[in-house]
Amino acid sequence: MNEQLKKKLTSNWFKILQESICKDIEKLEGRKKIFKSKTWVRNKKKNEGGGEFRIFESGKVFDKVGVNFSKVHGKLSKKFKNKIPGTSKNSNFWASGISVVMHMKNPHVPAMHFNTRYIYTSHGWFGGGMDVTPCIKNNNLKKNFHQKLKKFCDQHNKNYYKKYKKWCDQYFFLEHRNESRGIGGIFFDYKKKNWSKDFDFVRDVGLTFQNIYNDIIIKNKNKKWTKKQKETQYLKRGRYVEFNLIYDRGTKFGLQTGGNVEGILMSLPPIAKWK
Repeated sequence: MNEQLKKKLTSNWFKILQESICKDIEKLEGRKKIFKSKTWVRNKKKNEGGGEFRIFESGKVFDKVGVNFSKVHGKLSKKFKNKIPGTSKNSNFWASGISVVMHMKNPHVPAMHFNTRYIYTSHGWFGGGMDVTPCIKNNNLKKNFHQKLKKFCDQHNKNYYKKYKKWCDQYFFLEHRNESRGIGGIFFDYKKKNWSKDFDFVRDVGLTFQNIYNDIIIKNKNKKWTKKQKETQYLKRGRYVEFNLIYDRGTKFGLQTGGNVEGILMSLPPIAKWK
């Protein structure tokens, strides 16, 4: 399979998944056409691709949710070039992906994050993952979440869950706080051994995320919560902000490759607090 077809298939899937997730969110909210949508272009003069980000705020279920699609290409800056594999001989790159961040109204429903991407320099690779960040401890939620992750990972490779869970635990860790961001999940990058199998896995990550967030939201969205619990949620969101602005690779990659700032920072919650 040639590289152009691989790029087309991956970007088409990410766009389809964006549409499907937005439909899910509208169904959960009980309303249609709720998203504010904005398309953007990376470089209008050179026509280096772009994307579309969709944001919905102040709903019955979601305080804020963003679903972002991008497909861009061009040249990496000299400063950023050496940080990306396969750019030793030239600085050309192509990248497409989808990212989703959900900040919930009910503190009993955790914040949820997902992204998958395909990047090509002198070779191509997949990356991505998902994680869940509760502000109220829920052992059953944690157990069910990881059981579902392990089940789908095992269908592809018995080693994936342990490997990608460990990578997630290490990645979503706030070193300056010496604490984890949430209850983990899976994280993977530089996945390039077998394109067809890797693409199957990446699509399954997206479908599994859909299954997981629907299950978690439906089970917890109607639970009663207190003002104190909402304040706890705001403080936990502060940790979320710290991670995304200090450590997150996707944020850094987007900002350093000329991505849309508004779309990149959609991951930040509408209200966060610090003590």
